[in-house]
Amino acid sequence: MSTESPLVVLPGETIDPSLIPTHKKNPLRLGPGLRHIPPSEIVPTVAGQLVVDHRKTSMWIEYNGGRYIPSQGDLIIGQIARSATDFYYVSLSPYTPNATLPHLAFESATKKTRPQLASGELVYARVSLANRHMDPELECVNSSTGKADGLGPLKDGMVFDVSLGFARRLLMAKSREEGKVEVLEALGEEGLAFETAVGRNGKVWVGSDSVKTVVVVGRALRETDERGLGVEAQRKLVKKLVKEMR
Repeated sequence: MSTESPLVVLPGETIDPSLIPTHKKNPLRLGPGLRHIPPSEIVPTVAGQLVVDHRKTSMWIEYNGGRYIPSQGDLIIGQIARSATDFYYVSLSPYTPNATLPHLAFESATKKTRPQLASGELVYARVSLANRHMDPELECVNSSTGKADGLGPLKDGMVFDVSLGFARRLLMAKSREEGKVEVLEALGEEGLAFETAVGRNGKVWVGSDSVKTVVVVGRALRETDERGLGVEAQRKLVKKLVKEMR
């Protein structure tokens, strides 16, 4: 990922064309905080740091505060608000309009076999449609393969709120190298057995057979985020929390 120098941008500013990544074959991918204005202008919709990934021909705005703005391709953790005839209404955040999740947007789902989800239940989903004129639409299946790929209902466990910037760092393919987040790996090295799902909307689901483990993982994530801990401080925090747990 390339960020030659941190560049802070404000909503409505024009981004220098020289900063926009290009590729002969791959199209440009815009992430959260950026909008394309035809024919070729790209402008920020939020204030924050411009991040450019030349390898993936993508760019986005990194910001911690503010409200979550759904973007196509985002992985999110949502809560079922209610069910309609053909889809569920899903809450993404207190400030975001409810998204819709079709009843059949699950692996191998039919009208008879689709998951029966009640109000308050959690789902791990991908934003399949997002624009300023329509409510977001979600899916719990890879539309290309028909497989869930880890998406779907989240059973048991607990959800912890984190900042939007920290959630994005956790979701990086190389979260340890690029995001400087090592807390989850450190917890695993201490022998804790757990699984996680990270939502770009600032939510992390933690599941485990041990309630104590869930609480420790959640606390480690929250403290790392809120205190802005570096890698070494994250490892010290993990050792401290695990010692207290045992």
